[in-house]
Amino acid sequence: MNRLDDKIAAITGGGGGIGRAAVDIFSEAGATVLILEMDEATGRGAKEAVLASGGQAEFYQVDISEHQQVRAVFHRIEAEYGGVDVLYNNASVFWGKKDAPLDVLDMDVFERILRINLFGLVYCSKYAVGQMKKRGGGAIIHTASSAGVIGIPKCDAYTAAKGGTVSLTRSMAVEFGPFGIRTNCIAPAAIATPMVVESNLSDPDFDEDHFLNQGTPLRRWGTPEEIARTALFLASEDASYINGAILVADGGITIS
Repeated sequence: MNRLDDKIAAITGGGGGIGRAAVDIFSEAGATVLILEMDEATGRGAKEAVLASGGQAEFYQVDISEHQQVRAVFHRIEAEYGGVDVLYNNASVFWGKKDAPLDVLDMDVFERILRINLFGLVYCSKYAVGQMKKRGGGAIIHTASSAGVIGIPKCDAYTAAKGGTVSLTRSMAVEFGPFGIRTNCIAPAAIATPMVVESNLSDPDFDEDHFLNQGTPLRRWGTPEEIARTALFLASEDASYINGAILVADGGITIS
């Protein structure tokens, strides 16, 4: 028996990066994967890849920062699948060229980043929780960041959103644990995704060699698959007594 047999798993941002890896890994574990993605081309591509491999998947085009879109999508999911058993709130953005220290940060940028990275997570969770209550329980996995547990300069909007994600994880774990709904959080860093290219590798002040060989105990970048497998663990019954955890997956960066 696979770890997610007969489970309906929604993954936000499933068209690329960690989300795309999670789509494949959750499908291989037996889940019917619902791909919530704003980009139609990558979302449909992820769906077709799962179907070609013999899995079950559906694509829902949605901007998670828009409440009415999220509500409509989750109403469709309930009508078509009866609700979700797993929600992986993976989608987020890092605008390295727009995010900044608070005193010079454009407030429109601040609000937009929070709407995607925090409000989007809240909207999806709101409707998933209602469905999970009806289904007798479920698992929610949020994506935070090292920026949610330590101070990171020059990205105050991103840090605020990820700090909010960490705190919300704990509140939801207490609030919805009695309904059999486990809420946990992954805090990645240094994962080789397009976001890292934007946030680090395209920054002329970023010293990759120093970062890896002095600041990263494992001395390498992490992979999207490594984070997706962590999410699979939290979604599965292997993590049946884990609730409210903040799993830091950063190769040891935040303790070095």
